[in-house]
Amino acid sequence: MMKRFLSLLVVAVLAGIMTISTYKLFLEPEAVVVHNTESKSDTIPVNYTVPNTSYTASAASIDFTEAAEKTVNAVVHVKQYGISRTPRNLMDFFRNGGAAERRIQGAGSGVIITEDGYIVTNNHVIDGASDLEVTLNNNKSYKAKVVGTAPQADIALIKIDSDQKLSYIPFGDSNSAKIGEWVLAVGNPFNLTSTVTAGIISAKSRDLNEYDDTAQSFIQTDAAINPGNSGGALVNIKGELIGINTAITSQTGSYVGYAFAVPSNNAKKIIDDIIEFGDVQRGIIGITGGNINPSAVEAYDISTSQGVFVASVAENSGAKKAGIKEGDVIKEIDGLPIKRFADLTGYVNSKRPNDIINVKILRKKQELVVPVKLTKYEIQSYNINDVGVEVVNPPKDYLKKFKMDHGVVISKALSSRMKRYNLEGLIISEIDGKKVKSVLEVKKIIESKYPDEDITISLIDREGDKREFVFQ
Repeated sequence: MMKRFLSLLVVAVLAGIMTISTYKLFLEPEAVVVHNTESKSDTIPVNYTVPNTSYTASAASIDFTEAAEKTVNAVVHVKQYGISRTPRNLMDFFRNGGAAERRIQGAGSGVIITEDGYIVTNNHVIDGASDLEVTLNNNKSYKAKVVGTAPQADIALIKIDSDQKLSYIPFGDSNSAKIGEWVLAVGNPFNLTSTVTAGIISAKSRDLNEYDDTAQSFIQTDAAINPGNSGGALVNIKGELIGINTAITSQTGSYVGYAFAVPSNNAKKIIDDIIEFGDVQRGIIGITGGNINPSAVEAYDISTSQGVFVASVAENSGAKKAGIKEGDVIKEIDGLPIKRFADLTGYVNSKRPNDIINVKILRKKQELVVPVKLTKYEIQSYNINDVGVEVVNPPKDYLKKFKMDHGVVISKALSSRMKRYNLEGLIISEIDGKKVKSVLEVKKIIESKYPDEDITISLIDREGDKREFVFQ
């Protein structure tokens, strides 16, 4: 009897083992084991088993709440009001000749950068505004004034006056930001105030206008950015400002995964220039060039596929004085790798004239490091399109012929109407009653005007007489 009982027990145990083994092999769901090296109580513990999930250790250990709390109160809603004379319909056109005025409104975001009310935003957010209104996260609204703009970089500095100290976001180092790093985009998309989205840095030194020496070197992110986010903050998980959200690439006008921000180092330099000098102090190396291509590799026997190829060197430039030559390849600046033209423009745009940078070049398979003193960028000509003329800086001693100590020279007429008056060589001494001494000053005055605003030009004729003309 006992032997029979033991036999039945052995059979039952073996059957149980086979059943469990079969379940383990074929039926039990596969577990994902998350190895977390941190011991915080609010994260998944080491070896915690999560069946059928896609959690990863990096996603689980990142906490965005601190960065959001630090930044959401320092990102504001910027509303701009202007006047449009565009007809809304055919009735407007026939009744008013296309000149019916109507008040229009645009909106974007801005970032408070000082406790006394300085705010950085995009130039396109405030461009053409007759009035600016800034609303804080606590719903308090203030009138804002424009301190200065940098249209080429799409950066503007505005200010509000508050009777209390304001929350602000400190600048981080955008050069230290890494691809794959977590970031938050904070702004007001579609007028949804105080919206926070998360993503990573997808790319750096992204150039949307390749080979243009005024091009930006954007940070690319997959954090969701939509209309209304322009001028808002891109911050790291420490709550530091590493970019000003500026643009998206989309066929629909809404976010599809590609968004771009002006690096904080470039924005900070522009802001500092505006506050200290009144305009942007742009330094240049003094070369033309671009990314390395197969034809340059073959023609100059280049031994690298990354860097900036030097096509020419400007006379009297810092590059010329430092000994940089045509055919050289720029590999590094101040220890920062230069893989493409956007790396170079992005870094140099964060510097000022007379700053000295150390440039590593590759010349005939030999690496050299040379110090280059940046020179000031000066625009040589400017088209006043509303007037129909191009102006240039006066040649040396040219103004003495007109007994003038300031002014710019009309180099050519642009419109058929202006070509009838033989204006080439005449002096424009003032615009809207303001003396002008350079093409840059002309550019600043013209670009600060509202759309459809009249322009008054003071012209010195060939007899030295001053004449005024109003252009609508």
